[in-house]
Formats: sequence, structure tokens, C-alpha cells
Amino acid sequence: MENQSCHYNETMRFFYNNSDDEWARKPNQLILVQVVGSLFCCFILFSNSMVIAAVITNKKFHYPFYYLLSNLAASDFLAGIAYVYLMFNTGKVSRNLTVKEYFFRQGLLDVSLSASLANLLVIALERYISVMAFKVHSNLTKRRVTLLIVLVWGISIFMGAVPSLGWNCICNLESCSKLAPIFSRSYLIFWSMSNLVVFLVMVAIYMRIYGYVKRKTSMLTPHTSGSINRKRTPIKLIKTVMVVLGAFVICWTPGLVVLLLDGINCDSCDVMKLKPWLLLLAVLNSVMNPCIYSYKDEEMWTTFKNLLRCIGNGTRRQRSTKANARPLSSAQDTGNSQPPSEEIKNEDQGILET
Repeated sequence: MENQSCHYNETMRFFYNNSDDEWARKPNQLILVQVVGSLFCCFILFSNSMVIAAVITNKKFHYPFYYLLSNLAASDFLAGIAYVYLMFNTGKVSRNLTVKEYFFRQGLLDVSLSASLANLLVIALERYISVMAFKVHSNLTKRRVTLLIVLVWGISIFMGAVPSLGWNCICNLESCSKLAPIFSRSYLIFWSMSNLVVFLVMVAIYMRIYGYVKRKTSMLTPHTSGSINRKRTPIKLIKTVMVVLGAFVICWTPGLVVLLLDGINCDSCDVMKLKPWLLLLAVLNSVMNPCIYSYKDEEMWTTFKNLLRCIGNGTRRQRSTKANARPLSSAQDTGNSQPPSEEIKNEDQGILET
């Protein structure tokens, strides 16, 4: 009786009948989003893996700020995997998904978004500690940084699992949303409002930090020019994080606003038309972050080039070893066939002399 009233055994086709699936009606639009999104996702996976590799290989990045930055890159890497899984399990395919498969699909997206948001909050904490001491890097130990990273992923996984734990509309179809057919509208309101509030808090924190560092730097006397150059490094790091935060807010705020409109059941708002383009905008955020790291941080860009050079050299070595192996084998063959030809020549000369 519980399964029948709560529809746990139904496929997503049953729930999509209560909402309008924009991609099912416009397959050409879906193909366009899949092609563009797939190109974006390939770049996301490659570039964010380069960021993680750069932090691991370069000892100049072995500081709390860069550890947390690499964790942000890891959340973007997860977002790339989540986008790939979403794009090839949407449209008509999504109607054949089971409830558990749909929860897994949406959970990956929610975990990646929560991880990105939590990472930005932790980075704000690390920057606040370092700026108050007016140091380039904070004194956070590796153990504390590790605990913060574990805490980030623990909270993110929990937030992504909340709908599957019971906050859904499987037992109450009237409260289902349009954008996520088995998510209740109350959950969408909570999700969008909490993220928007965190956005505002982080923007306020970073603006205050930047203003403090700016004032502190201007108070330094011109006689300490070397010290000024050294002290301006915190401003560069803060600018990098502020650009990352700005891109995150710009790319995710429209989607969160649309989720909020769907949560309050805005009938006059055609939220389904915006769904594919808001998804691409969210994907674009994960594309932009590695570009921001490399553009704002010269050392990061140099490390990227060194890694690419190593990859290129390794590929060339493999090709050269294969190419060298072929001439050696052919030379051996010609060497084996050479003595008989010389004997034949000697025999021919002997015959001619006789």
C-alpha cells in the first residue's frame, strides 16, 4: 500500500506526466546542448585535473590556500562528471530512469554545487585569517586543512542526499516541482534561498577583506618599497578568489532564482524554457575557474606550461622509441641477408676469373 500511494516503483515517465519536459518537445535544442556541453565537460575534466596536478607537483603551492583551491578544482571536476551524466540521461532517456537513478543524477549536481560553495566559504575563512595577520598564507596546519576538506565533502554529500532521504514529493504529487519532478517545491525554496544568502554573505566578507588589505597597504610608507611588493601578494590572491566568486555568483544566481520561482509555483513564469540555457551557464562556471587561476596567477600558468611540456615530451619519446624499434628490426633483417649476397658476388667473380 505504501509503495502504491508513494509511487516508489514508478519510472520517471509517471512523474514527468505532471510536468512539461522542454527537452522532450525540442530534440534539436537538446542535441545542441549536448554537443556544446560535452565540449565544455572535456575541457573541465582536463583543466581541473591540471590544477590539481600543478598543486601536487609544485612545492610553491604547498600552502593552505592552494590546497583549498585544488579542492575547489576537485569539486569542478566532479561537476564535469555530473554534467556528462546529466546530458546523456535527459530528454526522452530521463523518462525511463528509475526513482533511484534520478536521485543519483540530481545528487551529483547538488553535491558538486554544495562542494564549490563550501570551498569558497572555507577559502574565505583562510583568507580572513591570513589577512588579519597580514601574511601571504595562513598558519593553518595540514591536519586542519585536511579536516576542513573532509568537512566540506561531508556536508556536500549530505546536502546532495537530502531529497533521497525523504524531502521529496513521491508521496504527495501536488507538491512536485516542474524543473525536478520528484523534488518538492518546499525543498527548492530552501535550496535556492540558502544558496543565495550564502552568496551575499561571501560577497560581503570578501569586500571587507579587500577593503582592509587595501587600506593597510596604503598606510605603508614609500621607504619600504620592497615590503610593499611583498605585501601586495595577499591582494593578488584575494583578487583571484574574488574573480572566482564573482563568476560563481553570476553563473549560478539566474538558475537559483528560477528554482525559487518554481518553488513558489509561479504559473506565469515559463521556467522550463530557461532550463537548458541555465544548465549551460552553470557548466560555463566550471570552465571559467581554471582560466581564472592561470590568468591571475603567473606561477600557476608557468606550472601548466611545464606540465603540458612534460606530457608532450613523453608522447614524443613514445613515438621515437617506436620509430627507432622499426629501423633496428629492419637493419637486422638486412644484416642477416647481407652475407649470402657477398658470397654470391665472390662466387660470381671466381667463375669469371676461371
